[in-house]
Amino acid sequence: MKSAGALAPNHQDPYIRSRENPFFDGLLSKDIDETKTSKLVMDMSKNDIDHLPFDNSAFTKDFKYESIEHSPSEKWLQTSKIAPIIQLDIQSNEEENSHAPSILQHVEKIYTVTRRKEKLPNVLLPLSAASYYNGVSPEIQIVESCESIEKLNAYLKARKDDVNAGVPGKFLYAVMGSDDADVGTVASTIMYSFYLNITSKNDQICIVPIININSRSNLGSHVELKWLLDSCQIDQSSLIFDDEIDMSYYDLFGSLKILLLKSNKIANKQEKLKHAVVEIFHLRKGDIIYPWVKNVTTGEEGSCCTAIAEKFAAYSPKLLTCKSFSKLLLSGILLDTANLRDPRCTSKDKYMASLLINGAGRYGCNGLYQLLRYKMHDLSSMQVGDILRKDFKKWKGLENNTDLRPISQIGMSCIGISIGQLLSYTDNLAHEITCFQSVEFLTIYPSRIFLVLNVAEKLRILIIVSGYFSEEKNFKREVLVSTDSVKLLESLLFFFDFNASRLPLKILQIPGLKNEMKAYQIDKITSRKIVEHLIEEFVGIPKA
Repeated sequence: MKSAGALAPNHQDPYIRSRENPFFDGLLSKDIDETKTSKLVMDMSKNDIDHLPFDNSAFTKDFKYESIEHSPSEKWLQTSKIAPIIQLDIQSNEEENSHAPSILQHVEKIYTVTRRKEKLPNVLLPLSAASYYNGVSPEIQIVESCESIEKLNAYLKARKDDVNAGVPGKFLYAVMGSDDADVGTVASTIMYSFYLNITSKNDQICIVPIININSRSNLGSHVELKWLLDSCQIDQSSLIFDDEIDMSYYDLFGSLKILLLKSNKIANKQEKLKHAVVEIFHLRKGDIIYPWVKNVTTGEEGSCCTAIAEKFAAYSPKLLTCKSFSKLLLSGILLDTANLRDPRCTSKDKYMASLLINGAGRYGCNGLYQLLRYKMHDLSSMQVGDILRKDFKKWKGLENNTDLRPISQIGMSCIGISIGQLLSYTDNLAHEITCFQSVEFLTIYPSRIFLVLNVAEKLRILIIVSGYFSEEKNFKREVLVSTDSVKLLESLLFFFDFNASRLPLKILQIPGLKNEMKAYQIDKITSRKIVEHLIEEFVGIPKA
């Protein structure tokens, strides 16, 4: 017979979930005076929606589901008459309180409901409750108006107006990254400039973020970056790109100051401006810096966006509650740390990613990371010029070259598809390549107060290096060489033949190529670094 103690139920303390890490204190704190009662006011009667001019057949005709193992709501999405854009006004009204500020008496938010323009059948997104009801790639997406993003866009527009006016009476304080135009660098440039602007008490400087991309048109080659800026509602027309401002003009009059992000040295194309560098933010330990720079912030985090998000959390946690605002910072953290798996990823990176989880959306951090990675390799919406520009390097031959090779400019584009696949993106590949060589390096500095002549530097040699996996899962590499003359092509091919042990080539028959163009398949697995070293030897650049 069992004892009474054995029959008594097991006593277990209740589980209390808490976050004791100090990084969570900012977002967990609440201000009693700002407590608001929200009331949802939606006028979405069926009659109003039906009268909106919208043809649903264009979407239901092309929309096909991979699986039918979902709820009937998918059928409703195909048959319902939902307007392409519906705005929902959410009004928060304060109870009558004489102590509450008048600005809090009426707060309005707008939710825009749109049909998703793209399908993502090749992205391995994590499962979620929303995917069960709406399918893996739902037709509907909801975008919330965000006060933080509105402030950010207002700041960007104001700085663009200042630059167009010549920044009168102030120092130009340029915040910029290195040559890399990755998501983390661009997000850090925009967000840290905004942070400095709202915290700085110096009215003698004009803090301007400079996107270190050669041209605004080159943004199309960074699909993941453009997609992120669009989804975060960033006003791209207010961004300032490298070719849209002549910083040497401000340096000439001593009114230029530069803050470098994530780098100890300025970009090679801006080497003449290095003496204007006055501050470096998020420098790696051990990196050598310019001796005259005294204001240096060392970053132990894996991502610069982590350090910036920490500053926002300490200054104004309310800014991070905006989904789009958090998404921009979170995307930089995830890509910089390889989805928080990079060996350099710290606990602080993980803490800040947790604080910014609202920006990840319905699929969480893993889903946002997979979407960004998919966009990085998505070429479906790109032109040939954008594909060649996506991963591009340029070399300039030495003036005292004794090999009598008249090389002034030589470039290399790396693509992730075969040369044959590149043909499918255009009707005339040879013409597209020739145009890329001619107009890629046109430099224009628009300004209202001075005139700068346009400078065109034509590529005399363009080498397209292709690396891809065949249907048999074998890695293959191909090379297409384009020069501005047959004689120069013969000289380059002779140099490659002389180094055949390092770069064995087998000719490819590609229709439509000019006499100055040749395509080859590399007979062995070869790193593109080998091709780079051969290019440097050909133009006469000495080895490091």
